Amino acid sequence: MTSNEPLHLPAALRRRGYLLSWWPWRALAYAVTTVPVAGLLAFGLLVVVAPSVAVVNAARQGRPIELPIVVFLTLAGLVMLALAPLVSAPVAAFERWRLGVVDQRPFPGRRLPLPDPFLRSLAERYTSAAAWREVAYTFWLGGVVPVAYGTLTVLGLIDLMLIVSPWLLGDAGEVIMLWTTVDTPRQAVPYAIGALLVLPVLWYLCGLLVAVQAVVARWLLGGPSADPVALREVTRSRARLVDAYEAERRRIERDVHDGAQARLTSLTVQLGLARLDVPDDSPAAAPLAVAHEQAKDLMGTLRQIVQGIRPQNLTELGLAGAVRELAGEATIAVAVRADLDRPVPELVETTAYFVVSEALNNVARHARASRAEVRLAQTDHHLVVEVTDDGHGGAEPARGTGLTGLADRVAAVDGRLLLSSPTGGPTLVRVELPCRP
Repeated sequence: MTSNEPLHLPAALRRRGYLLSWWPWRALAYAVTTVPVAGLLAFGLLVVVAPSVAVVNAARQGRPIELPIVVFLTLAGLVMLALAPLVSAPVAAFERWRLGVVDQRPFPGRRLPLPDPFLRSLAERYTSAAAWREVAYTFWLGGVVPVAYGTLTVLGLIDLMLIVSPWLLGDAGEVIMLWTTVDTPRQAVPYAIGALLVLPVLWYLCGLLVAVQAVVARWLLGGPSADPVALREVTRSRARLVDAYEAERRRIERDVHDGAQARLTSLTVQLGLARLDVPDDSPAAAPLAVAHEQAKDLMGTLRQIVQGIRPQNLTELGLAGAVRELAGEATIAVAVRADLDRPVPELVETTAYFVVSEALNNVARHARASRAEVRLAQTDHHLVVEVTDDGHGGAEPARGTGLTGLADRVAAVDGRLLLSSPTGGPTLVRVELPCRP
């Protein structure tokens, strides 16, 4: 997947070339692997749901309901409710891992396809909100998803029948076409052509259905309170003087660049010319050489200060290019994925750059990681920056890893920083910056 491709199916569906990309096949693969899981769950639910529907219909018609049936449904419902938090643990773990087929964004627990981390405490399976969200997703996967997939399958079979209907008439006397009946291949041809035109719509509808399923999975299985691997909001505050700060930053940058830096450059040139006029054996030669070298060092330091206010490579290369340059200078392997299809406001762009820079520095200093990945993406109203690494995890703002200062920088533009760093890794730093078109 190239850096310009969307990272998840809902974003891909909004692109014109969706039907010609690999995303429809990813959606199909996700749907096919959903069938056995959803089918097994649906079969378990039918054990209780089917008799319950029969009992409800009998009650509505005034027929007597036998006591053994009521006892069976009551016990079956209690057993299902008692087992649901335990059954949902492996289902949720598998779904988190499988979601990577249609959603390439970091997701808590994706690297843990086994349910072991969810069974560390049996009490948590019955008391935590995250566990009951997993239960809700399990019931949704076994109840709603099979109905939706079954409906789409029926529509697909009807469309396929219409496509092959001209050939079916060779063996049958007549074929029912929706609301009418045809008995010759010529009469069936218009239906076949119409079915062929509907085929891309069904192909797109399959992706849309899978996208809805993936969104629900990410919403129910990846919320901020999803226990040990959850994204935790480090800090969130609002800055009231952002515009004044930005204006002052620009003034300082302009004054340093046009004033002090220009005068220091002139001084360095004058000292260099003076060194040419002073003989090497003169008593003033050595101090003059030292002064010249110090002026050059000071000019380099001042240039770094100016660059710290707004990096020059950010101005020249844009955010994606500047981040790739940061990745190339890192001490570990860093992959960059950028999906930026709109201009980014300068203040947000600068903040995002320093977020990536500080996050990569933290990875190099503290994470003991072998590789990292940076993702830049735009939603309708935000620029999202995600930095992940395969280090040992356990990052805490209170330990002085720079996260608190990083969160303060993000808060200055009314954004927020979230952290997922379970012991053993991986670590995910996610920053959401307001970026309205």
